[in-house]
Amino acid sequence: MSTDYQQARAALGTRLRELRLSCPGGRLTGRQLAQRLGWQGSKVSKLENGRQTATPEDLRAWADATGQPDVYPELAGRLAGFESHTRSWRRALANGFKPLHESLSTEINRASEIWVWEEAVIAGLLQTPEYARYVIQRYADLLGVSGNIEDAVRARVQRQGWLYQPGRKMRVLMWEAALRSLICPPSVLVAQLDRLAGLIGMDTVELGIIPFTAPVKIVPANGFWILDDRLVVAEDWHAELWLDDADNVTLYRKVWKTLRESAVYEAEAQNIINSARRALNPR
Repeated sequence: MSTDYQQARAALGTRLRELRLSCPGGRLTGRQLAQRLGWQGSKVSKLENGRQTATPEDLRAWADATGQPDVYPELAGRLAGFESHTRSWRRALANGFKPLHESLSTEINRASEIWVWEEAVIAGLLQTPEYARYVIQRYADLLGVSGNIEDAVRARVQRQGWLYQPGRKMRVLMWEAALRSLICPPSVLVAQLDRLAGLIGMDTVELGIIPFTAPVKIVPANGFWILDDRLVVAEDWHAELWLDDADNVTLYRKVWKTLRESAVYEAEAQNIINSARRALNPR
């Protein structure tokens, strides 16, 4: 992730390395520290190089093992500042749309399985270029940012190559509202619904729709993506959250599974898509 989140995680890793090298009893090698902690050596390396997020327990153990327990509050404060990282849309878009889309594409390309929930918009990996153009433009207008919309559309479409790679699986849940929201002209939404219907039965896509009439056990709100049980990307109006601590990933998986209980699939999902399409172009 080339984001503020990753930069903060890397900075914490640098601080952990400093503590290892400044032990009161003399510097420790990564292997020596791992032995003290009863960890695999790779965990020390991952934490120091910002490739894994430490837990509070990891940080306390590190401070104690390096003979510097008093630094734990500092380490915990650093962790609290970024484990639920908010990536402001305005800040992220300061350099245009392309870098923003490329950073997410990097994480998606690493994933072999993705779980998605969208309450009011078609999931990005399933969007037509025309539909994507309107969605991106609406956000640009709302936030008052400028940038090359076409670069963003191309990046989003190129990202869809993920769907055609062996061993990948995208499990998508959408509320029926996503099929009917006129964020774009009706003709564009018709084409988008046609594409969506054509994806049903594709071996890399599992598409579930929650009908308006279905009872739900949780409020259908706040779209999010879960990548390989290691990262959650959740969107709000002001920012995007990147969460990779185990507790949050587990919570979002629970939310997704709860929503799935209300979804319909295959022929029933096809019927709901067809109904939304007929409402746009009744014939």
